[in-house]
Amino acid sequence: MERVVGTVVRGLRCPIINQGDNIEEIVVDSVLKAAEVEGFHLHDKDIVTVTESIVARAQGNYATIDHIATDIRAKFGDETLGVIFPILSRNRFAICLRGIAKGAKKIVLMLSYPSDEVGNHLVDIDMLDEKGVNPWTDVLTEEQFRGYFGHNKHPFTGVDYIDYYKSLIEEYGVECEVLFSNNPKTILDYTKNVLTCDIHTRFRTKKILKANGGDKIYSLDNILSESIDGSGCNEAYGLLGSNKATENTVKLFPRNCQPVVDNIQRMLQEKTGKQVEVMIYGDGAFKDPVGQIWELADPVVSPAYTSGLNGTPNEIKLKYLADNNFADLRGEELQQAIAQFIDHKESDLVGSMESQGTTPRRLTDLIGSLSDLTSGSGDKGTPIIFIQGYFDNYTK
Repeated sequence: MERVVGTVVRGLRCPIINQGDNIEEIVVDSVLKAAEVEGFHLHDKDIVTVTESIVARAQGNYATIDHIATDIRAKFGDETLGVIFPILSRNRFAICLRGIAKGAKKIVLMLSYPSDEVGNHLVDIDMLDEKGVNPWTDVLTEEQFRGYFGHNKHPFTGVDYIDYYKSLIEEYGVECEVLFSNNPKTILDYTKNVLTCDIHTRFRTKKILKANGGDKIYSLDNILSESIDGSGCNEAYGLLGSNKATENTVKLFPRNCQPVVDNIQRMLQEKTGKQVEVMIYGDGAFKDPVGQIWELADPVVSPAYTSGLNGTPNEIKLKYLADNNFADLRGEELQQAIAQFIDHKESDLVGSMESQGTTPRRLTDLIGSLSDLTSGSGDKGTPIIFIQGYFDNYTK
């Protein structure tokens, strides 16, 4: 019988993961159990994705605010510390900020506006137009910002992040001055010692600061890039990709992930004879049209994946073929013509009209976004995603 279903995505339940658990065995056992219970079979080029959170939990990759504070003091000493461009998130940054504050004497907190880099807004962009404020050139003090825009709470969290972040710093008796600017050089008028907390623009920000007289310049990936007094760490990303665990601890992005995905692939092949692709995923990359956030608060969508997930899709736009190449055909004749075109498509369609409009993104970013949307971030309890038919096309 002809197939009538393409890609199938399943969220798989597994046990609650704790430190020291063998994550590779748990993932493999969960996939095989789901296949047995639900009555599906594994095939070559199926995909298993695992959320970064349970990998880090199994690794025990945690750190406390005291560990963060120790690293901050070691890098900045007693100098006034500029903390710039943090994202507005209780889950992602608030506990990090507590640790930063605990290790500092005075902080100048500089926030980007109207939103942070992942789209959390401090103020509606239309209000900038109404007040005649240019976010690319105008530097505002806290008093000026409030005078223009008043107090605004995040539409989903109900938090005024200016007051909230300032209170976290002052909780430790640390003096805090708040600024609003999108120009990294602004902070150098207040201090030459800066922790830049942006994620995807951090390399550019550090380059600008160093080129314009900055002294001690670090980014979040430099904090806890090595263990502090036995803490967890991440050599590549430091505090980037961390999440709140408790009011005093963060769970860091998982470390040394490539052996994890390679071992899961090997174990599944040994047990099923099938070459399944495997990846670890964090935040997806997609925009919320209401809240305006881009989601991607992790430094990468996927810290590790098997080699079969390298590259980008090489796909034909079916409606283009139907409207152009084969506009005079209908029914079975049209289906056969399109199938034959796909079977003989070039191995690299970049620049061809037939591929125009297909998604020009890496496979891992697409699959990671699909996985993140499937697993969610709440109580679904499905941190393992099993995907079938992703690499199939109209001819299969």
